Amino acid sequence: MVNSMTAFASVNGNEAGLTWAWEIRGVNGRGLDIRTRIADGFEGLEPALRKSIGAKCKRGTITVGLKVKRGSVVRGAQLNADAMERALAAVRTTSEAAAVEIAPLDVAAVLSLPGVYGMQDAEPDDLAAFAPKVQADLETAIASFCDARAGEGAALRGILTDQINEIERLCTAAAAVLEGRREHVAETLKINVARVLEQTDAIDDARIAQELALIAVKADVAEELDRLGAHVTAAHELLAVDGPMGRKFDFLTQEFNREANTLCSKANYTTLTSIGLDLKTVIDQMREQVQNVE
Repeated sequence: MVNSMTAFASVNGNEAGLTWAWEIRGVNGRGLDIRTRIADGFEGLEPALRKSIGAKCKRGTITVGLKVKRGSVVRGAQLNADAMERALAAVRTTSEAAAVEIAPLDVAAVLSLPGVYGMQDAEPDDLAAFAPKVQADLETAIASFCDARAGEGAALRGILTDQINEIERLCTAAAAVLEGRREHVAETLKINVARVLEQTDAIDDARIAQELALIAVKADVAEELDRLGAHVTAAHELLAVDGPMGRKFDFLTQEFNREANTLCSKANYTTLTSIGLDLKTVIDQMREQVQNVE
């Protein structure tokens, strides 16, 4: 499976006046670099966070953020028994101090006293109580993030497969022009040798044969095409690997590029040079895509 290192996921949650939002972003990286921005009070989740991501992701720079907002919770109308008891005690104390009987307070009067009965708000202070729910949403965010990496990876795999097939097609086209190139190189060589012989009185035949053999070896591109074919096979095999293969693929694109450069430098034939330049273009495009592969 091909996974992309570029992905994004977010999960929001709320409970009893506390709202939170997890965000996970991933970009390219040589190794695995996990960066966190965790809201105060939830720092204890970081070890589990790193362990969970490390078990699922092997490469990429991954930034995980947790934002938390505390709101007030309206708990409805409530009777404050302590306030009521203090109010009644104050009435009794006043009555005793005045040495007179105060008319009994009716229920409505008692309830209307400040703090005895009314709407009560509260802020969530015990953040530890919310940690399990917040952590559960973290795991949901990580799963969503991994799904996003896999989805983008599937698209990458399709692009890379098309590019590898195009390289294979160009290699086949290059092999098809070798016969015409061979005749062109031989004719050019004959003209150059004849020109040299016309300007020289005596040249050792053995030396001429040796130089011609060296020129033939240097002009031969069959080995480069064979290696390009082997790299094509290796690239298809890498795409079938179940696990991270981005770094190996990056090294392989360097080998692709090396052979394409050599092919162009040895081409000495317009048609083959054109094919070599097309190869370099596709290989460069493939290498850009490979930078996103885990």
